[in-house]
Amino acid sequence: MNKRHTLSRRQFVRTSIASMATLSLVPRHVLGGPGHTPPSEVLTRAVIGTGGMGMGHVNSINTACKLLAVCDVDQKHLAAAVAAGGADVKGYHDFREVIARKDIDIVHIPTPPHWHALISIAAAKAGKDIWCEKPMTRTIGEGEAVVAAVKKYQRIFRLNTWFRFSDGFYGMGTTVKPIKKAAMHGLLGWPLKVTLNASTGFDWKFGWVGRTDLTPQPVPSYLDYNLWLGPAPEKPYHPHRVHGTFRGYWDYDGGGLGDMGQHYLDPVQYILGKDNESPVEVECEAPKQDKDAVGIFHRIRLKYADGCEIILDGDNHDTQAAFLQGPQGKLMKGMKSDIPDLEKKLAQLPDPEPQVTDFVQAVKTRSKFALNEVNGHRSCTLVNLAKTAMQVGRVLRFDSKRQRFIDDKEANSYIHQPMRGPWKI
Repeated sequence: MNKRHTLSRRQFVRTSIASMATLSLVPRHVLGGPGHTPPSEVLTRAVIGTGGMGMGHVNSINTACKLLAVCDVDQKHLAAAVAAGGADVKGYHDFREVIARKDIDIVHIPTPPHWHALISIAAAKAGKDIWCEKPMTRTIGEGEAVVAAVKKYQRIFRLNTWFRFSDGFYGMGTTVKPIKKAAMHGLLGWPLKVTLNASTGFDWKFGWVGRTDLTPQPVPSYLDYNLWLGPAPEKPYHPHRVHGTFRGYWDYDGGGLGDMGQHYLDPVQYILGKDNESPVEVECEAPKQDKDAVGIFHRIRLKYADGCEIILDGDNHDTQAAFLQGPQGKLMKGMKSDIPDLEKKLAQLPDPEPQVTDFVQAVKTRSKFALNEVNGHRSCTLVNLAKTAMQVGRVLRFDSKRQRFIDDKEANSYIHQPMRGPWKI
């Protein structure tokens, strides 16, 4: 990394304090007036975390905004991102140096999930808008903290999953819109049951598990493993813990459930109209989980107070199950249905409320993005409820308003997990 981009700890602290003292909560592109960029001009962005998914953010995600900075604790990843970014892009080792830059409007966060909350909160405090990878946070408590920070500092936040508002939803051969219409207008009756398995497009990475046979290895010279771990517990380095396979360890993610869960479950939450609530009961059928390495699961059931259910059929046991089923009808894979003239009926019904699905527009107009910190936290909570049920191995009851497990100290211990110093929410 270029030495001119490296600050001593003392210099960084002085610079950060000075920056924060003069920081405006309104980004420079919406202020107008002399010396400020008018709204019609291009916004700027930085990408923190430039591994596999991170390079997607560098090269092809939100390219309407000008890339000015990339950051990674792996020198090889960083060098590749700098080379791909172009002449105006500078590379950084420490994300705090990126956030301290006043000329960056939007921070992309495609790091491993154990960093999502800390970097999102720091970016919000620094007056940056945020484009975060899924899962939004590794714990429910971290999600609550991100929601609070985004609200306090009046930021625009979006999650990087598109399926509630664009792209074909897994296995259904359509966008979510007609499925949402069928549910919201009661064509299937109520309550509804959603079953996700390979037969209905649910084919996430069940093999994405951790290993229990890791032996300590020397840390590569190009990787700052201590900063990669950050708030996670200190554990000996092994290449399987980092980069492409980190999702197999509870300290950083939650296996295939953490990796793909929000892609599948956020649209389901939207379809069911559950953006402002969480399930009240969750159970998981799975082998006993290792404390470190994520294992597989067979079946997870999430039940809402009104009787709606989500079934994650990990074994693909019920191959005949409908994707969406109510007392008056079914929607199968590919939008096949037992409701006569379904397509004609849907065409005659009002559409769901419009959503802001252009992130640049949301930033410039200070409008809530379609998938934001509030509904994103709720769909991430689906993932974190399922993970907790996997780890404790019993039926759990959950208070949707308080977002706490009922009479279960062990389960609640997963909501606010300790962070390794000096990191804290």
